[in-house]
Amino acid sequence: MSTVTSSLNKWQKKKLCSLFNHANLSLLFKASVHGYNANAFHQKCNMQGPTVIVAYNESGYVFGAFTCKDFLQTNQNVVDDKAFLFSFNDKEMKEDPMRVLSGNPQFAFTDTGPDFGSLVFLYNNSASVYSNPGTYQFDPQQMHGNDLQLTECEVYRVEGYGALMEKPWRNVQWNSERRKALLSIISGWKPSVSSVKQARILLVGPVGAGKSSFFNSINSVFKGYVSSQANTGTAGTSLTIQFRTYYIKPGSGVSHVPFTLCDSMGLEEGLNTGLDVDDFASILKGHIQDRYQFNPSMPIQPDSPHFHKSPGLKDKIHCVVYVIDTCKVKLLSDKMIEKFAVFRRKTNQLKIPQLVLLTKMDEACPLVAGDLKNVYQSHYINKVMQEVSAQLGVSLSAVVPVKNYCHELEIDSQTDILLLNAVVQMLRATEGYFDDLYNPDERSE
Repeated sequence: MSTVTSSLNKWQKKKLCSLFNHANLSLLFKASVHGYNANAFHQKCNMQGPTVIVAYNESGYVFGAFTCKDFLQTNQNVVDDKAFLFSFNDKEMKEDPMRVLSGNPQFAFTDTGPDFGSLVFLYNNSASVYSNPGTYQFDPQQMHGNDLQLTECEVYRVEGYGALMEKPWRNVQWNSERRKALLSIISGWKPSVSSVKQARILLVGPVGAGKSSFFNSINSVFKGYVSSQANTGTAGTSLTIQFRTYYIKPGSGVSHVPFTLCDSMGLEEGLNTGLDVDDFASILKGHIQDRYQFNPSMPIQPDSPHFHKSPGLKDKIHCVVYVIDTCKVKLLSDKMIEKFAVFRRKTNQLKIPQLVLLTKMDEACPLVAGDLKNVYQSHYINKVMQEVSAQLGVSLSAVVPVKNYCHELEIDSQTDILLLNAVVQMLRATEGYFDDLYNPDERSE
């Protein structure tokens, strides 16, 4: 018998893997080979642990259901608070997968076959789906385009789902004393170059990655409550259209904040969209002043009132931080990776240190969402960090995961510790930059 192969193309697999906290999928069942019936499904899929059903139709929809529980053919309702339905359209390449949780996890699915109540796959032992939104609420047009005839139905085992490493691979102290110590380290840091009073850290990343949310989160740590100064949200294009220099006021017992965060327009794939590489270079060199409004089709000109003709070291960028959504690492297009490469080369030419900030890791990994202290024990987060390290060409030590404050009303110590750890890494990288620039004249300015 010939080898049974997956129908997922590379792009579809990336989309699908982005939904889980581990990306390794193993094909168990393929209806066109094993049969469009529940008995064949159970024969191949029972006792396999976490699985995902993937259905395909002529309208280009790839949709299905995930459960972390075993199929056992008990004919009983199964409780699973991790179960969800999903959908994406092969013809709409830029949309994120739709993900629908059960309204009642007590009835996640019925173990008579691939029966999730609102969606029943292999309906009546045929190449079709029964669709009736109920326990799972969704728009049928968005879920499957009202096309219930299947061209294929597959089931994959999601390997490693829920697994934690035996010990954290990075050591982090999670107590309140460590939070105070980090604030003290940051407050006591001083640039080794006398002409510079504050480190200037530039945040760069794709639209929606969480650059502005990171500033708001850091600001919240120092204020002692959740604050929203920079515009955040979801949009098809960058919400940040100006170059902004954000100064953080001392608070939480801190007398001095020795850094500023600079926010730029988001990176986009297309021509004349998002942050231009020439504008990026001008920011690094200190030529662009606060509140300059970007024009993606034309970089800043020397006669612009926002162009600083003779910037000093204090006006330049001392550390570049690439901000990336953890959930989107596996969906980064070749064009976006190449854009990062262009920006990295430009930064390298100026010998400016670079870090990668991974945001939204709690959304990417349920184990981290349940307990932030699992961040360095999650196999998935570790794998994503290694992947982004390889894709962007930075060392793993330069990749730092954080959780921004997005929906919380109050700050918490564990979130603060990860955020402050990230700032400490930025200041250490900045210090390396000043060390490389060392000369007596510069220091005595």
